[in-house]
Amino acid sequence: MVDYADGWLAEPEAIREARVRAQESGVDSVAPSVAALLTFLATSVGAQAVVEVGTGTGVSGAALLAGMTPGGILTSIDTEAEYQRYAREAFSALGHEASRARLIAGRALDVLPRMSDGAYDVVVVDADRSEYPAILTQAKRLLRIGGLVVFIGVGTDGMLADPARRDAEASAVKDTADELRGDDDWVPALLIDGAGLLVACLSRRD
Repeated sequence: MVDYADGWLAEPEAIREARVRAQESGVDSVAPSVAALLTFLATSVGAQAVVEVGTGTGVSGAALLAGMTPGGILTSIDTEAEYQRYAREAFSALGHEASRARLIAGRALDVLPRMSDGAYDVVVVDADRSEYPAILTQAKRLLRIGGLVVFIGVGTDGMLADPARRDAEASAVKDTADELRGDDDWVPALLIDGAGLLVACLSRRD
């Protein structure tokens, strides 16, 4: 079923090229089914402002842009400026104006605290798993009520489900899941798409 889902919607040539770039650069890109889900989620909330942590070569960013309102702005953060150059090329090939993507080279936990409270519709995170709890704290501040946070790759190698995994990344992912599950401000769901996703809607703020 997973293979069927990944091939169910055809991807544009620019995205296929971005996937090749990712593979050549040793970067993981989201599965096609996850990309489709990101487009769906951005569309479902009428996203005008989205934050992405982990630009990669632009596969997930392009999926988000496809679901956002016309003129919506994607802010994408990555420590690797070269990957962002590839992402910019992919966005341009898909017909998106350069002004729709604000690409920031830097560490997420240095950049996010400088961003505005309650100004964003979606926060998508696919980066250093050990930083997920701290990024969740920032996401709660950044999102408007009804906004969505998406953590990608939480199921990689049993990171969340395997109780025997106690390394820093697995512990951080488990802490993030526990925080989402235990905080009444969030309405969470755990999805098995791709390498696993934690998704939550901010229902209210303390």
